[in-house]
Amino acid sequence: MAHGLRRTDPKVWEVTFPVTVAECYTSTMRPSSSPSSPRLRVLSGIQPSGSLHLGNYFGSIKPNLEQQKKAGESVFFVADLHALTTVQDADELREARHDIILDYLACGFDPAKAIIFFQSDVPEHTELSWILSTVAPMGLLERAVSYKEKVQKGIAASVGLFTYPVLMAADILLYDATHVPVGRDQKQHVEIARDLAIKFNNAFGDTLVVPEPVIRAEVAVVPGTDGQKMSKSYGNAIPIFGDEKKIEKAIMSIVTDSKGAEEPKDPEKCTVFQLHKLFLSQAETKALVEKYRAGGLGYGEAKKMLFSAYMEHFGSLRSKREELMQKSKLVDGVAREGAERARAIAVKTMERVRKAVGLL
Repeated sequence: MAHGLRRTDPKVWEVTFPVTVAECYTSTMRPSSSPSSPRLRVLSGIQPSGSLHLGNYFGSIKPNLEQQKKAGESVFFVADLHALTTVQDADELREARHDIILDYLACGFDPAKAIIFFQSDVPEHTELSWILSTVAPMGLLERAVSYKEKVQKGIAASVGLFTYPVLMAADILLYDATHVPVGRDQKQHVEIARDLAIKFNNAFGDTLVVPEPVIRAEVAVVPGTDGQKMSKSYGNAIPIFGDEKKIEKAIMSIVTDSKGAEEPKDPEKCTVFQLHKLFLSQAETKALVEKYRAGGLGYGEAKKMLFSAYMEHFGSLRSKREELMQKSKLVDGVAREGAERARAIAVKTMERVRKAVGLL
């Protein structure tokens, strides 16, 4: 497929890279309801509920870090309020919050070129969430797939988990985000944000920017060790940082079929291959496909090849993180400055919102 954009449904652009997010921002992708047709602003959030994993990195972190080098603005936030739906240990949350900023810095985040902050440090998130909840139809939330999936996985069915999409919509709309890079499984959350922005604008006049989800086709869903979507809450993630032995153990535990070493294998149905190709060039991917289909490649060897590629790719990042751990005050400073910059944007948005609804 040629690199570029294609519609996968009326609300979603699927991206095949290397196309930059800036290149996606054409006149046909401008927010349909916007107070001022803002410049490109890309937003991404991540929960501090455990170590960063491969799905986080290729699905969100890597494309967003690439975007900080391009035109426009990049905003990252640590979704610690969202994390309260699954993490109810104060010490665990404090450590996870700190570690996420550390991880981002190790991955290449540049505080001079983009914003990163803790969601809870900007109270406008919860204020806008409440206002949006007053126009959010119950049916819209009842159709949220992620709520049903999480409950099925054993997460407590709390009110916070049910209204999670409203807070996520507030996260996005508060910063006039024009684009939100997500995996295909997160598409619905951005669609809900769009629906709420449009509903709000129809009721109170053009106030909120309607964002566009941007999906990287080749990492739309990164599989976990069990073949399902990789997720910390599903217990199938492969961490980027941490103990090397645990990473190796996770990779060697990837579920495969029962085909023997000499039998040909279908790479498109193999989780080991789906993960391995994330690290390879097109030529390298083609060569590996041929190796799978020719036979003679056992799953044990394939997993060792994946582990080698994994450690080679993340080796320098892991070393950088070790260095940053010695600079304990750095994380606090980066998060504090980021919150100040983020709140400067959020306050302006809430002035428009309060005025629109009659609170100002």
